[in-house]
Amino acid sequence: MSVVIETPQAPRSRKAANWEKYGWLFMRVSGPLLVVLIFTHLVVNLVLGDGIKAIDFAFVGGKWADPFWQWWDLAMLWLALIHGTNGMRTIVNDYVEKPKVRKALITTLWAVAGVLILLGTLVIFTFDPCPANGAAELLPSFCPAR
Repeated sequence: MSVVIETPQAPRSRKAANWEKYGWLFMRVSGPLLVVLIFTHLVVNLVLGDGIKAIDFAFVGGKWADPFWQWWDLAMLWLALIHGTNGMRTIVNDYVEKPKVRKALITTLWAVAGVLILLGTLVIFTFDPCPANGAAELLPSFCPAR
């Protein structure tokens, strides 16, 4: 019994080959960086603090009051979404044979990732636990009465 290995298909174009190379390099750089970002995030929030019971609205509000943690969470958000979308793109390229379906799926993947990145970035930088003109009874206890 012999095993036949199919000849790999050539890239659709020279430009596609370069994108594949850059996607491959991005995955190799972003993966270890994400491991460091995520485990540091978990250690700081869960191990060094009071554990899971301490994470609430006030915790997030206090954390995001510091620009360092805003940028830290932004880096995690961007890298995780781009890394995950690129991985899904690779799976679509491997298993979807029809070019139009492949293009539609990949376009949808990147569009959804773009929207999530945009929304996540807006949340991180516009989050205000003590909004102006908020009803006093609805504000968290740590907000000064306005």
